[in-house]
Amino acid sequence: MNDALKPALAPTLSDVATLAGVSRAIASRALSTEPRPVSADKRERVLRAAETLGFRPNSLARGLASKTVNLVAILVNHIHDLSDLDLFDLLLAEIQAIGKQVIFIRVGAGQDAETFLRDGVAYHVDAALVFSDFADAATVRRMFRNNAVLMLNGHHAPGAASVTMDEDHGIGEAVADAAGKGVRSALLVTGRPNSLVEQARIASYRAALTRHGITLLGELAGDYSYASGRALAERIDVEATGAVFCTSDAMAMGVLDAHRAHFPQHRPQRFRLYGFDNISLTQFDAYPISSIGADRRDYVAQIVRLLKEPADLAHSSGQVLVATRFVPRLTG
Repeated sequence: MNDALKPALAPTLSDVATLAGVSRAIASRALSTEPRPVSADKRERVLRAAETLGFRPNSLARGLASKTVNLVAILVNHIHDLSDLDLFDLLLAEIQAIGKQVIFIRVGAGQDAETFLRDGVAYHVDAALVFSDFADAATVRRMFRNNAVLMLNGHHAPGAASVTMDEDHGIGEAVADAAGKGVRSALLVTGRPNSLVEQARIASYRAALTRHGITLLGELAGDYSYASGRALAERIDVEATGAVFCTSDAMAMGVLDAHRAHFPQHRPQRFRLYGFDNISLTQFDAYPISSIGADRRDYVAQIVRLLKEPADLAHSSGQVLVATRFVPRLTG
């Protein structure tokens, strides 16, 4: 073959080290995505040499050497709730900021979920974040052949770390707000009642309503979506109901749109309306819904803190609680 037609060889780490006038080990440390000891002068020389040569680190080779692949699996039921978009956009940004990438795995439901988790393709990852409530820690460990599993779905499995939103405080504040405004009867619009997270949330509402002397007229089960909230809104007796508590903001948005006539200038005329998740859309003029939520940055920070040390995560069983708070807006 004519030499001019031969493909050019990609620059290597050794090429970068030679051009920068440093050892290969120092070049590797300077190019690492993790903080590693190297002087500012040498780091600058290595970065300049890498740019000059067009060098791109081989993440696979680096992973083989360090026994990490800088890849995190996130297991979800789905991504269609508005709260999912707010959370995962921030979570991905913060995970990438520590030099790791993400794969999303949609688990689904029922028997299909069990089959998928048992027989699904096993990726090599540094850690798995489990948001899906169809997945348990033991199965996820087997799936990835890795003990670094973080539970974010309400399951507190033995030997597995978890980060959980402490929802009692925020729910208590919201119900107290309604009671303080004279509410004596309420309706609860919920998501999937077979979800452990939702079961705990419903129990918290029931306890808070009882504590404040508010009669629970009934519970209407939806699926957290705008469409289910709008459909269930037709079953609200606006004459008998003092407040409607929805366990997602998307459902509350559906209720609000179905009953706009009862919210002139967004203020309650027949019943007060409360959502949950404190999504970004509730800060817009169209949906000023009183809501409950945690500080997402704090929640994500707790997750990323544990992700930074996968080896420690694999041996952790602690539970981290992130507080929620009530955020009053016009509909309440």
